[in-house]
Amino acid sequence: MRLWQVRPIIFLSAILVFVLWGARVTADSPEVPVVDAGLGSCRADFIVKDGAGKPIFNAKISTTIKYGFLNKRKSELEIGTNSDGKARVTGLPDLPKKPLEFSIKSGNVSTTVTDDPSTDCNAVFNVTLTVH
Repeated sequence: MRLWQVRPIIFLSAILVFVLWGARVTADSPEVPVVDAGLGSCRADFIVKDGAGKPIFNAKISTTIKYGFLNKRKSELEIGTNSDGKARVTGLPDLPKKPLEFSIKSGNVSTTVTDDPSTDCNAVFNVTLTVH
């Protein structure tokens, strides 16, 4: 075979390898669970780990958002982390009247983090849950 006949075969083979490798890489990473409050455009990302730095699966992240006239309405949200310890809360209000408090719990260990979307609309929290 001549070189000009082999090049297209090599090129197509390389594309096939990259496509299959790319599909395998995306299949290995679990999807990040998302809950949408539907109250704005801000979000909070969470990465929850234990004291040894290992991700915690199904750590519960919860919050209550009060809004509306005289804060009469409220939205209670809860989500669990994936196997990488990740979770995301979207649709947070851009200008809440008070900073939002998120409670993170796994087993009998819990902690609270505070987020003010008016100062950090795309917050990222690296949370470590340890037994005291």
